[in-house]
Amino acid sequence: MQVRVITTQSPPVRTSHKPPLFLVFMAALTAGAIALPLTYLAICTVAVGGEQLWNLVSRPRTLAVLLNSAGIAVAAPLFSALIAVPLAFLTVRTDLPWRRFWLIATTLPLAVPDYVGCFALIAAFGPKGSLLQLLLEPLGIQELPEIYGWFGAILAITLFTYPYLLLSVQAGLQRIDPALEEAARSLGYSQRSTFFRIILPSLRPSLVAGGLLVAMYALQDFSATTLMRFDAFTRVIFLQYRYTFDRNQAAVLALMLVGLVLLLLWLEYKVRSRAVYYSRGNTSCRPQTLMHLGVWKVPALLFCLAVVSLGLVLPLGVTLFWLLRGLTSGLDEMVSLQEVMQLAWHSIWAAGLAAVVATLCSLPVAILAVRFPSRITTAIERCSYIGFGLPGIVVALSLVFWGANYLPWLYQTLPMLVFAYLVLFLPQSVGTVRSSLLQVNPQLEESARSLGRTPWQTLKEITLPLMRPGVISGAALVFLTAIKELPATLLLAPIGFDTLSVHIWKSTENVSYSDAAAGALVMLLVSMSSMFLVLSQSSIKELTTETRRSIQREVD
Repeated sequence: MQVRVITTQSPPVRTSHKPPLFLVFMAALTAGAIALPLTYLAICTVAVGGEQLWNLVSRPRTLAVLLNSAGIAVAAPLFSALIAVPLAFLTVRTDLPWRRFWLIATTLPLAVPDYVGCFALIAAFGPKGSLLQLLLEPLGIQELPEIYGWFGAILAITLFTYPYLLLSVQAGLQRIDPALEEAARSLGYSQRSTFFRIILPSLRPSLVAGGLLVAMYALQDFSATTLMRFDAFTRVIFLQYRYTFDRNQAAVLALMLVGLVLLLLWLEYKVRSRAVYYSRGNTSCRPQTLMHLGVWKVPALLFCLAVVSLGLVLPLGVTLFWLLRGLTSGLDEMVSLQEVMQLAWHSIWAAGLAAVVATLCSLPVAILAVRFPSRITTAIERCSYIGFGLPGIVVALSLVFWGANYLPWLYQTLPMLVFAYLVLFLPQSVGTVRSSLLQVNPQLEESARSLGRTPWQTLKEITLPLMRPGVISGAALVFLTAIKELPATLLLAPIGFDTLSVHIWKSTENVSYSDAAAGALVMLLVSMSSMFLVLSQSSIKELTTETRRSIQREVD
């Protein structure tokens, strides 16, 4: 076995010369649907006119907003990687104390709504009246440095988006064949050399997919940039829609944001190599040996504690403070338990449907991109990422335009809301499914086809079981993000179909922090339960191992 097989520059092995027609049809239909909001933006942009369009694009303020958005799209993945890669390695490959607890706790910041997390950061570290300022006041410190602007926006986005990268890297670590590391160690590589020469290169698909999600989330984030007073495209577009009657200018800015997204996708395509990331050997996967931390246990625990404290404990503490303050003050107008449960059911139902639909739509896109690479399949995959870079309000208004004018029977219905979630969050499923499929040896599929399996049987019996970690992670990501989505839910939800995110935002705008805390706490509990359900399975790696062994025995 060659240790450096993971960086071999050979092209991917195809399962057949032509992709199955049902995969092409489903993927093309998905890509066409995702591109629908762009048509609305193009119509609005054409209405602006050439001279006015140039004046708007070339304004110094517009260029400053462009640089701000590009900067935060680069900084957020870098800082997220500094958190996610060590956490993934500690929770998956070491003997970290309470490893199961940290495995769950470090992913839970994904369940924290951005607006709740930002309020918590401001309440804890704001320049005046914050918890830290009150603690330092006896030392003569009357005002802390500003948390707003670049620092606050990057801190907030990093703390609440690094789990995207963490889940992707964890799934990649669980798929690495231990035989590669054993071969490296037998050649005299140290643990450090093995990590940088074997493990880290094999994680490249996971790092690229997760980093792309973080970057695109940073581009379309609304809550953090607004509350931290950071002029990014999302904040400026929202102000244009809300305070002016000229939506065409906002559409132009949205198209500039789409251009930035396309640039990110092009860079990601160039960075992505055509290397293979599976073992060429015919060995079955064995349980991976845990690395002993030794004297590094205490620093590792402190690192995990610091991340969880900032990303989870702080927002939860502020939420409980708001809730207890409302309960102890005896507010009669506080939302009732029955109303909160109804809001929770609406959120779970809509987000659950979105997770199922996004998973079904991501499978043909990922399979075509990995197993049948071509210009057409690459274009289909790139189109699936476009919606994630659009602000939710832009997607929602484009669907309002099409629904009110051409599909009135779908306007303000649950299917339209779920479709908006699909446009916005499909890349979360495509990225994780794709990185998981890259680590499945296509020779297993070819062997199944040579034994008489049809393409559909091969997909169902061979490919999908081996892709299970990525499929589950992708569905969980879509669910957790959709349950927090605010602008699209505000504009597209059916009448009377309020969700937890809408309730929290309205309560916060009305300065009813106790009501907001009640909804936020329920949302946290729902999201934590869903993550625990995913992570508390017997073991994703054990499931994958047993599946691969049974398939290998059948092929042999």
